[in-house]
Amino acid sequence: MPIGNLTSQIFANIYMNELDQFMKHDLKVKYYVRYTDDFVIVSSDLSYLVELLKPIQEYLEKYLLLKLHPKKVFIRKYAQGIDFLGYTVLPYHISVRTKTRRRLFRKFKERIRSYKSGLISEKVLLGSLRSYLGVLSHANANKLQKELLNKFSFWLFE
Repeated sequence: MPIGNLTSQIFANIYMNELDQFMKHDLKVKYYVRYTDDFVIVSSDLSYLVELLKPIQEYLEKYLLLKLHPKKVFIRKYAQGIDFLGYTVLPYHISVRTKTRRRLFRKFKERIRSYKSGLISEKVLLGSLRSYLGVLSHANANKLQKELLNKFSFWLFE
């Protein structure tokens, strides 16, 4: 199933519900959040986080036939920020990940080119603009929102 397909997200949530129940009821993890196949556990106790790895790995392999990606498991201090779903979440600040920002601006410029060449309508273009502004609205990104609106005007009329 293609990534990004709504049904793949629904199926992932149904399938991964078992992991949620395991985390909450068996491991009693207090600060746990998951979106499809990405999850974060927050704790001030480093040894607790390290101890959680083995039971989580075993549960995923035995019951869900899944494995943690060896290059995507990080234990770090929360002051360094949590890289999650295209954002960097810090204790009192959320910023858009640099890679996400670059992709957003590149894709939006492509949408404007498609509009200018008649491949998409004005309604679709404005929908894209609202969508990108929506992504930025979940972070402390007022400057980026203004930059996107300025580039929108510039790219549209260049």
